[in-house]
Amino acid sequence: MKLKSHPEDFQVDEQTTVRPTTGPYALYRLTKRGMGTPEAISEILRNWNLPRNRISYGGLKDRHASTTQYVSIAHGPKQGMSDRSFTLDYLGQIPNPFGAKDISGNRFAIRLRGISSDRKSELDRRLQNAAKFGVLNYFDDQRFGSIGFSGELIGRYWCKGDYERALFLALAEANMHDRPREKEQKELLRDYWGQWDKCKAMLDRSHRRSVVTYLVDHPTDFKRAVALIRQDLRGIYVAAFQSWIWNRWLSALIDRFNGDVERRTLESRCGPLSLPRWETSDALERWHEFASRPLPLPSARQHDWPEGTLEVLEPILQGLDMSIREVRLKFPRDTFFSKGNREIVLRARGLTGTWCADDTKPEKSGWLLAFELPRGSYATMIIRQLMNDSNDLEWETDDEESV
Repeated sequence: MKLKSHPEDFQVDEQTTVRPTTGPYALYRLTKRGMGTPEAISEILRNWNLPRNRISYGGLKDRHASTTQYVSIAHGPKQGMSDRSFTLDYLGQIPNPFGAKDISGNRFAIRLRGISSDRKSELDRRLQNAAKFGVLNYFDDQRFGSIGFSGELIGRYWCKGDYERALFLALAEANMHDRPREKEQKELLRDYWGQWDKCKAMLDRSHRRSVVTYLVDHPTDFKRAVALIRQDLRGIYVAAFQSWIWNRWLSALIDRFNGDVERRTLESRCGPLSLPRWETSDALERWHEFASRPLPLPSARQHDWPEGTLEVLEPILQGLDMSIREVRLKFPRDTFFSKGNREIVLRARGLTGTWCADDTKPEKSGWLLAFELPRGSYATMIIRQLMNDSNDLEWETDDEESV
């Protein structure tokens, strides 16, 4: 079965209560198809010749999808814009920049294709269970698109103060999502790392070249060079590291909950992620108690840990040669780990499934899923857990998170 065969198969509409009133920020609705949010933002800035610090938005939306989201620009043009892959509609003025806090949720309409008829009853049962019990609220692989082929985490080296390694991974490491020109640019940096004059002469104009330009005059000041990486990208690297730790932590806690019961897992960029088992009413009752409390986002800023959870987190950090006190950034001040809680169980509002014809394979069926999720959750995590024992689920994946 397939997901995201066409952008229209994965529709996401960002929800907000923000309405135009007055203020210095122009509010826009960005509608795009087959294009990532960063690419659309770059095109908007280029077409209107605007600096990046004047634009703000709440989250990254899937590239292989048809999506709507909201964008604000300080003193932005009171007009729209159209491009081949996106439309920007001017909505009016607001008093503050639009950000993640302004997203109330995301509404999804998703079409799965290529489903055998003999799977329908089982999938209907799983959907009912997902609506009743929810699914695990793991961060999905979109969150970890910044992790390259080595599997090394940029945030780990940043926390440890190894700024050169963090910079190398951010600018030069090969990644499965690299486009052809990106591959060439990264290969140049790997081949001539430290020869900054040569790198500068061969690189295209980009944020990567801007960092190299600084290194031409300050060849070993990697600490300051890391701070020159675009702030939105730095935020992605830090969030990926924190989310990686959270996923491994929750998985270990579920292993402890399951005890000797046979392990069921989801494959992920974080490694296998455990799923709970509750074969008895007693186990289900214990699960409800366990899942009713959220888990904090790991960082040195967190001081109140749910009882019995820190002892499970510490070995995960030890495996990274770290302690919880080291999960913090000393520099720069504008980038830091989030503090807060994340629910263990993800509950989709209005979760429904409707069977339909598959216009690409007449002998197969399609399945239309509709639901709404809170900010920061992953629709693909619901689908993956519905289809957990399926070996033929195929989809396009994005290089960054969708919220």
